Amino acid sequence: MRFIRFALAGALVFSITAAGLTASAAPQRLRWTDCDGDPAVVKGSQCATLRLPVDWRHPGGPTFDLAIARRTAKGERIGVLVFGPGGPGDSGVDRITTGISRFSAELQDRFDIVSFDPRGVARSNPVQCSAALLAKQPSPIITSEAGFTATISYNRRLATDCREHTGPLYDHIDTWQTVRDVDAVRRALGESTISFHGSSYGTLLGAQYAETYPNRVRAMVVESVIDHGSPTTKSFLDVQATAAQDSFDEFVKWCDAATGCALHGQDVHAVWAGLLARSSDPFKLSFRVFRMLYEPEWSALAQTLKEMQNPSVRAVPTGLAQNPMAVFCQDWNLPVKDYRAYAAHLQRLARNNHDMRYPGQLMAVSNCLGAPKANNPQHVLEAHGLKTPMLLANAVHDPATPYRMAQSVQRQLGRSGVLLTYEGWGHGSYTKSPCMQSAIDSYLIARDVPKRGTACPAVPPG
Repeated sequence: MRFIRFALAGALVFSITAAGLTASAAPQRLRWTDCDGDPAVVKGSQCATLRLPVDWRHPGGPTFDLAIARRTAKGERIGVLVFGPGGPGDSGVDRITTGISRFSAELQDRFDIVSFDPRGVARSNPVQCSAALLAKQPSPIITSEAGFTATISYNRRLATDCREHTGPLYDHIDTWQTVRDVDAVRRALGESTISFHGSSYGTLLGAQYAETYPNRVRAMVVESVIDHGSPTTKSFLDVQATAAQDSFDEFVKWCDAATGCALHGQDVHAVWAGLLARSSDPFKLSFRVFRMLYEPEWSALAQTLKEMQNPSVRAVPTGLAQNPMAVFCQDWNLPVKDYRAYAAHLQRLARNNHDMRYPGQLMAVSNCLGAPKANNPQHVLEAHGLKTPMLLANAVHDPATPYRMAQSVQRQLGRSGVLLTYEGWGHGSYTKSPCMQSAIDSYLIARDVPKRGTACPAVPPG
């Protein structure tokens, strides 16, 4: 609540145009100061805040402070590169202050690299809820009509609690709103155009920014691509589960061939099936494995599966906890009309994906049961008029943002998009392959667009 302030007299007046909401008065200017706090903050990191409307559809109402950070170009400056954080829930401020090494020396030389904590995240009026209530979140593996009804009741109770502890911003954290935040940052920086690099959930932000403000995009990279055009709950779940299963199969192939694998010589599928059968919470167990496929951490995953015992009992937390996953229910309509339909989804996923039958994204569906219709529902992307085609980057074996999603978005973009393929594994590709990093850097610095069909060879995980 303390982050919310009501607009004062003399605040900016905004008007609605065909391209979106644009300022009709002089934009705010940012006051940069050295970032403080964490001793790990990289020297030269600067921080600022930008006061923005809670709801861009009603800009005269409550406001909040968006936290921003930057590192200025070390050499001959091209302009501003905005990084769109993923998650949802990742901190862009942290990416600048303690994680700037993600960007190559060449990008750090040529760009002011700017990022932010998206509305509802970290320092930007975070969505907060009672920690004890969050800890009671039902498993997405719903096994009865009573469990389905109880999940809807819990979701509504949690939404009421989060709204109470977060304030007005809680109902306006969707990506449609964040797109307008990014353009407000552009204006406050005094830039006519920006370059953009979005990762994972940040690719949804980048794509919708390009769709809304194509003439303000100098160059745009979307890495590990989310397809917001997925029309149904079935298609959303199926493509996600298939990708997770593919990544698990790649892990098994590696383990069968690598004598250094802790499970080498064993039937890994059988080991995993036994762990699932004995687990008190198969979804949490699956999600843990799912996240270890991101890098991927194959050696550590094999050792984890070998050593895994019954989960320890955790104390019930107190106070408040952040809930960045709430944005899903405002960005996606994933309805399930009744328990019978939900059970059919679970049965189909188990039938088609014998190991990863509970994809991490199943939580997005169960958490949104009973929620109102999304503010920013999925739709086919229409980004026309870009000065430089959007560059999509995706690994073939990505457990979280399937390669099929990147192919779908490229088809939606047509001539306005080019897909750069990483033939390896994991979620994200820029830092996994010198070939990918070089191609993306050349695109951002010189707007050198790779030829269609360009692919970079796989680099075996370390």
